[in-house]
Amino acid sequence: QVQLVESGGGLVQAGGSLRLSCAASGRTFSSYTMGWFRQAPGKKREFVAGISNTFGRTYYADVVKGRFTISRDNAKNTVYLQMNSLKPEDTAVYYCAADLNPTIVDITRASLYDYWGQGTQVTVSS
Repeated sequence: QVQLVESGGGLVQAGGSLRLSCAASGRTFSSYTMGWFRQAPGKKREFVAGISNTFGRTYYADVVKGRFTISRDNAKNTVYLQMNSLKPEDTAVYYCAADLNPTIVDITRASLYDYWGQGTQVTVSS
């Protein structure tokens, strides 16, 4: 069983920044592929960013590329999402997720992740 706890959400003006954190339980955090997803009201959950287990390779949705940065600290069992140049359309509940499969099949596919956090609200005002 893996528990994920997100933090760092809040209200920010357009153009501002936030850093989300996701603390994970488990002794083998470094072996998890980690992802950030978001869901806005009335919309489907969408992939935002992911980071691989072994080499920390990063992946981004086109809509956040160049503005968001995902990183991980395996010593702290934590994955981060640095969000800069925020836009009102970034408003959503943000979820972190863990994929325990040692082989990355599709880092953007939500159904392949095994564990999810409870989510943290990010609101960007115009």
